[in-house]
Amino acid sequence: MGDGAPAFDADGAGDGIGHETSAGGEVGRGAIRVAIADDQAVVRMGLRALLEREPGMECVGEAADGAAALALMRRTRPDVLLLDIRMPGMDGLATLRAIADDPDLRGARIVVVTTFAMDDYVFAALQAGASGFLLKDSAPDELVNAVRVVAAGEALLSPAITRKVIGLFGRHGTEPVEGIETLTPREREMVAWVATGRSNEEIAKELVISPDTVRTHVSRAMVKLRARDRAQLVVFAMRAGLALPA
Repeated sequence: MGDGAPAFDADGAGDGIGHETSAGGEVGRGAIRVAIADDQAVVRMGLRALLEREPGMECVGEAADGAAALALMRRTRPDVLLLDIRMPGMDGLATLRAIADDPDLRGARIVVVTTFAMDDYVFAALQAGASGFLLKDSAPDELVNAVRVVAAGEALLSPAITRKVIGLFGRHGTEPVEGIETLTPREREMVAWVATGRSNEEIAKELVISPDTVRTHVSRAMVKLRARDRAQLVVFAMRAGLALPA
């Protein structure tokens, strides 16, 4: 292997860990650091190859199951984790919940990358802390964009996924959300718009206001509700019954 190439992690030989970037590897300053968790070696290889040829991104390691993914994240502290839902042992949902319960890992953004677009998985993964969803047959530029979007704190929720989530929460009914009463009427409106899956620019166009105005109201709402990102803001909106039709 050449200088800066990923080195095999001997400690992970028996626990599902594949490769991890060595401490001496060259990582671009300010690069988005990405970890991959998938039980299929060919999928990990493809994702890694894609990320490592993308400027401003660095693949810090791979894992073949949830337990190995947690160990990898604790060692490397990636910005983004690409996580498969169906893995042996600790699956993706259990991994999501474990990450949410670990104060040291809560800052990581997680994109669920799966072959399944099943309602139950979407609902459970959002509840557990996923920042977005991506199908494995997505185009390479979609995957790269997904990493950039969630690394910036945005939610990766397509209108189709959002409609599914709205329908699921509709069946479950509303429930109290701490801090929802502190939102101003305008902030409540913006949270409802966020829950449609639209970006700040799209919301601004709909309401004929500036994107900066939308961004300000959304940011204030996130602080008041202690939402880690827009995906969690969507969950809070659904729970509180604030959602508009997508």
